[in-house]
Amino acid sequence: MAAGDSLPAKTAQQMAVDGDQPPSKYIFNNTKFGPLETSPPFAPVPIIDIGCFFSSSNQQTELQKLRSALTTWGCFQAVNHGHSDSYLDNLRQVFRQFFELPLEEKRKYFRETGSVEGYGNDMTYSENQVQDWCDRLFLRILPEDQRKLRFWPENPSNLRDIIDDYTMKIKSISVVIFEAMARSLDLEEHCFSKHFTEEHDVLQGRFILYPPCPTPDQVLGLKAHSDRSGITLLLQDPGVEGLQVLNDGKWYMVPVIRDALFINLGDQMQIMSNGIFKSPVHRVVTNKAKGRISVAMFTEPDPNKEIGPVDVLVDEKRPRAYKTVKNYAIFNHECFQKGVIALDAVKI
Repeated sequence: MAAGDSLPAKTAQQMAVDGDQPPSKYIFNNTKFGPLETSPPFAPVPIIDIGCFFSSSNQQTELQKLRSALTTWGCFQAVNHGHSDSYLDNLRQVFRQFFELPLEEKRKYFRETGSVEGYGNDMTYSENQVQDWCDRLFLRILPEDQRKLRFWPENPSNLRDIIDDYTMKIKSISVVIFEAMARSLDLEEHCFSKHFTEEHDVLQGRFILYPPCPTPDQVLGLKAHSDRSGITLLLQDPGVEGLQVLNDGKWYMVPVIRDALFINLGDQMQIMSNGIFKSPVHRVVTNKAKGRISVAMFTEPDPNKEIGPVDVLVDEKRPRAYKTVKNYAIFNHECFQKGVIALDAVKI
């Protein structure tokens, strides 16, 4: 384990409360993804009515919008998903209550050395690693028999039940989206969903607090990356923007739509679609005046499943672009430690 992978002297939340200036290890360094911009233009990310995927009347129009969104941006705002503002507000509030607990209480769930699961900050792989200005609770939710309940907070008392309930809802929404993505490419309806929605497939939750930061022009809430998932379903905080996506070499701020779920594709869908769909690079900027909560759910296949381009999407016009991969999560993790982009490493 690299030096520094231990309980920090202070969490980002504590430093924010105490009015501390971020230490040097939090200061952003320019990367190939460009400089830190706190006020780029808003992304014209499509808004898609996923309720239309249940009916026949407007389905074709929305499927065309979906295909366009995923081939250009790799993400979209999903509305009409069946969950009320009050339900989503309650979900956010429960996690806000958890992060407001005294540190002594949250320490009970602090992640163990060498593990990403639990409460705290991200693992440290090298002394030169720039830290993210956030505190987070990371849980493996499915398969249920692989849960490490010692990391599941018992306070607030309803947190576990709410995660269970939201998980069932996210599973249902995921199936709808995976099947719609397949139909948008004129593929057999279950060709994507069968890799992500079966009994031993994986669902992980990352519940994040981004505290206010006195130097938002120097510190990132979350470094630029693409997700290793199939799809990621993100509930944003209606109080403040922060999520940015990279498109055609430029950064854009993702608007917050109160009742929407922000859906972005992960690397494994770019691989399965043979590069037709995009896995967007994204990051989170900090805010001087306001903190924000986000609730992200990640779908992944059973690690033992092989993932590769769907056969019918490979032809003379579009040759096979990616190798077949197994346990992409670990592969992605190893690439991250080496400073290699995982998607580039699996290109043919």
